[in-house]
Amino acid sequence: MFDKLAFISDKYKDLTDKVSDPEIIADQSKWQKYAKELGELEPIVKKYEEYKKTKDTIVESKELLKESGIEEDFRELVKMELNEAESNITGIEEELKILLLPKDPNDEKNVILEIRAGTGGDEAALFGADLLRMYSRYAERKGWKTELMEFSETGIGGLKEAILLIKGKGAYSRLKYESGTHRVQRVPETESSGRVHTSAATVAVLPEVDQVEVDLNPNDVRVDVYRSSGNGGQSVNTTDSAVRLTHLPTNIVVTCQDEKSQIKNKEKAFKVLAARLYDLKMQEQTDEISQQRKSQVGSGDRSERIRTYNFPQGRVSEHRTGVTLYKLDYFLDGDLDEIIDGLITSDQAEKMKDF
Repeated sequence: MFDKLAFISDKYKDLTDKVSDPEIIADQSKWQKYAKELGELEPIVKKYEEYKKTKDTIVESKELLKESGIEEDFRELVKMELNEAESNITGIEEELKILLLPKDPNDEKNVILEIRAGTGGDEAALFGADLLRMYSRYAERKGWKTELMEFSETGIGGLKEAILLIKGKGAYSRLKYESGTHRVQRVPETESSGRVHTSAATVAVLPEVDQVEVDLNPNDVRVDVYRSSGNGGQSVNTTDSAVRLTHLPTNIVVTCQDEKSQIKNKEKAFKVLAARLYDLKMQEQTDEISQQRKSQVGSGDRSERIRTYNFPQGRVSEHRTGVTLYKLDYFLDGDLDEIIDGLITSDQAEKMKDF
């Protein structure tokens, strides 16, 4: 670890010189590249400097305490400084390990979040609508922007499927743990006997990607247009504004009818298709190291039941970390950070076993 830190420190000094070089400043694309890399290394280098300073304090304090001629008051002061440094050094080492963990290249990307009603009929569709509101509220709390790209509703206010674009710094880094099956236990409004029913909805979290990041050949995509259905204003059922894309090599189908403009629907659909193809590529890569994937919290396996929302008891149970919170109302209103922070910590702890 310390060889790596020394290398990073040297690289940081080299990059500092480069971003101050007039020739590089004149080439803005090159300067921005070096400045971005410098910014990524800065937290590591600062923490490493703090580590070295604390380590020096420990060594110097121990040497001073070996001397016989120092005054007692000063000796006590040195002891206090030594105790503080020794208590801090372990924490600094752990922070350095976390900073050195391999970065997920998608962490800073926007998110395409897909929600689908699962088992449970109307109740599953209503729960899917609850999840859509929950993630929209969470994005609002984080200061992120949201854009509803697709919404297929049921007659009772639920949803069959919804696609939400969430734009914001670090959105994927926090929401990537939400992929999976979300289970709800509650008494449906239509249930006269008051029996608790169990139903589910699935969530898929995909990083938004540029089409250049995936092998998306327009010749491989069949584009169909048709008339929209459901709520959507005057254009519904009067113009062929809805778009269906079929990626022929993978048979992935994407539909979009949220906009009145066929061009805008097509643009949105291609954005979702690119994200799904990228996700498929990433799934294939992780399948090659399936054992590692099973051991990590953020596997993103959509077949996995990750969380239970129990309405009679007002609790949320996160199955991957074993955490249960008795504040379901707050959670559904977008107060997700306590659970997400725990998932991030658990994921980091698992990855740190390699150190």
